[in-house]
Amino acid sequence: MTTTEELVAQINKFLDDIGIDMAGLFEDLDVPSLVSHLNRNMEILKNFEEELSRRVGETVPSVRVMDKKERDPHIRWLYKKKHNRILTLERLRSAIVAHKMALALISANYSFYIGNREVDAKTIKKCDRKIKAIKKPVTLGRPEILPNLAYSGDVLRLLGQESVEVRETFKLIKSKLREKGTVRKKSFRIEVEYWDNGRLKKARLDIPADADIESELRKKFGKRFRWRVLSYVKTKGVLINNHYTVDNLALAYAVFDPEKGPELLGLDLFRYYFLTSEKERESLGLYPDIKPCIDCHYSIFDLPFMKEKWFRTGFGSMMIIRKCEIEKMIGGKRSEISNIPNYLLGGVILYGISPFNEEKVAELLGLDLDKLVEAIRKLVLSGLHTYLFTNVEKFEKFMPKSDKAKRFLELLQG
Repeated sequence: MTTTEELVAQINKFLDDIGIDMAGLFEDLDVPSLVSHLNRNMEILKNFEEELSRRVGETVPSVRVMDKKERDPHIRWLYKKKHNRILTLERLRSAIVAHKMALALISANYSFYIGNREVDAKTIKKCDRKIKAIKKPVTLGRPEILPNLAYSGDVLRLLGQESVEVRETFKLIKSKLREKGTVRKKSFRIEVEYWDNGRLKKARLDIPADADIESELRKKFGKRFRWRVLSYVKTKGVLINNHYTVDNLALAYAVFDPEKGPELLGLDLFRYYFLTSEKERESLGLYPDIKPCIDCHYSIFDLPFMKEKWFRTGFGSMMIIRKCEIEKMIGGKRSEISNIPNYLLGGVILYGISPFNEEKVAELLGLDLDKLVEAIRKLVLSGLHTYLFTNVEKFEKFMPKSDKAKRFLELLQG
């Protein structure tokens, strides 16, 4: 049985080899070969991670927390050895997340076939020339970032090899992904003390955040009162609760496009929420530990829209929040529009809740315009557009034109 130090050496050697080998796989990209390579690596990495985490545990003292007065070299050596084990475990987990993201990205954008039989990407362990990769009709994420993920787990070392511009973009993306979402203050819970018939009384009420609190209270309680804010929600959690995912995304997009990396990531995340359903987001694994739905404002979703004349802070987040709300509204009614795939339904929803026309929606989400228009017509025929959207006028041009078709639609909608 190997010692822990020998195991650490084996892991670091294997991760170094991954860093060397992976670069060659992207020079002449063969998708089935890449998937088989990633699957083989994942199997070995998971075994390593299970064994090392069993031996090391989760809480190990760091070298930096040692007493500076400690002079015993043997004690220092023991602490440093434990610290190196933790660093190797961190590197290992970062590499595993990079492999997971790469496999999920490929699976989301390609279907694999042997003849007419579809094959699950997770089962491809050997390079078989009979396996064909077929591009799916819609793009999720950005396959172009695949060469830039930290497959060896060395995020900082890889970053150190890049230019200052890339490093600055990395820090910007990371700060965007680590920020806590801000909830717009819709109202304040106010406690008021006032005099009524010579008695001091208390009352609690909700007042809209944009209201003039003093004038509102004066109308209600007269001049003799005082008030204080009891509560309002300011923040909610981070968008992605996994620092390995954040590091890999920041590195990949910063290297891919140092100038537009944050904007491209914001657009890809925006598309991700609109082109998938909540159930799909829970199983895809494209961005490990990302929120299936959001309920607050994240500034990264504003980046793709900041150049628009009508832009207002929170626009991107509000669109996603509305999309998640409409997904819940559809609920049991999904069977009525079962002939509309989820990615096209996302396009229809964006058309109904945004100021965009159908051409802009198709361009923004990377959809085929004709298929999107057909999906909008199907939704109109179902009558659900009157239930889901407040701006029904946008759908009028997709209503049937002939009297016969209009009568049929009226009968269909009851």
